[in-house]
Amino acid sequence: MKKFLLLLVVGALAASCSEKNNLIVTGTVKGVPSGKIYLQKFVNKMFFVIDSTDIKDSTFKFAVNVELPEIYGLTLDTAKGSFFVFFDASPATVDLDTAQHYRNTKVTGSASHELYQEYQKLRGVKIDEFIRQHPASLVSAYVFYRFFSYRLTPDEIRANISLLDSSLWNTQYVKTLQELAETLEIVDVGKPAPDFALNTPDGNTVKFSDKLGNGYVLLDFWAAWCGPCRRENPNVVRVFNKYKDKDFDVFGVSLDHNKEAWVKAIEKDSLAWTHVSDLKYWESVPAKIYGVRAIPSNFLIDKNGIIVAKNLRGENLDELLNEYLN
Repeated sequence: MKKFLLLLVVGALAASCSEKNNLIVTGTVKGVPSGKIYLQKFVNKMFFVIDSTDIKDSTFKFAVNVELPEIYGLTLDTAKGSFFVFFDASPATVDLDTAQHYRNTKVTGSASHELYQEYQKLRGVKIDEFIRQHPASLVSAYVFYRFFSYRLTPDEIRANISLLDSSLWNTQYVKTLQELAETLEIVDVGKPAPDFALNTPDGNTVKFSDKLGNGYVLLDFWAAWCGPCRRENPNVVRVFNKYKDKDFDVFGVSLDHNKEAWVKAIEKDSLAWTHVSDLKYWESVPAKIYGVRAIPSNFLIDKNGIIVAKNLRGENLDELLNEYLN
């Protein structure tokens, strides 16, 4: 697993088309007089350490040649959360406050980070309007990738990509969006469900297509660490128990990276159906095959292996199954 992640980040860094510049970051860490601080690169919703430096008298400094502008993370503990920050080619100052999920951390010197903070205060943002206002900003590419990719049709994704300045088209964010537009056409309603094979918690390999042919199957993407997934699980359990004797089944695909947490969540939430995972987090192979960019996410598939509905929540799943199975 560690070797895989290392190869992933090396490949991603090598493929990045941002220009390399000398990043100068100085800062303070509130209430921490000494220790280490880590600089991380953001790749596919994950952080990977690329440098570290010592904290002395609550201050630190990074001077490193990296891709800019780009998204990075700062953390004192790589096993815990990171502070998410946009860095430009200009020197930046970060006053890091680790309390309350870095809520009171201040960044100065980065125009991109300031723009992202402005975006976070907005409500009812339309992505095309935001892009038109900031067509050459990495923030536009990231916001599009992170908060809108799973809401849009393939044509809408392509239309918004065309609004971005061409300098952003080779970033990891736009490349992911380009691939996603193609994938979403493959897994649209009315299309055959792509097959895959993965291991159960017991280490047995299960082929998804082997679960098809007897009725309806809900292909459910989730993770133990995903709060919205855990809150939706009781609804899926209720529907499963209601229709399991009427040719309905659930097939769970986890985007976890910790097997123990995954198994505990299955038991705690009473998820009594087949579960598989490659424990690759957002690099999950089935998630990529099905264009899953946010969880929970699901696909309802009929006995002929055809996708008949997507992203059913709450009573919508129950109502549709009631219509199909009764």
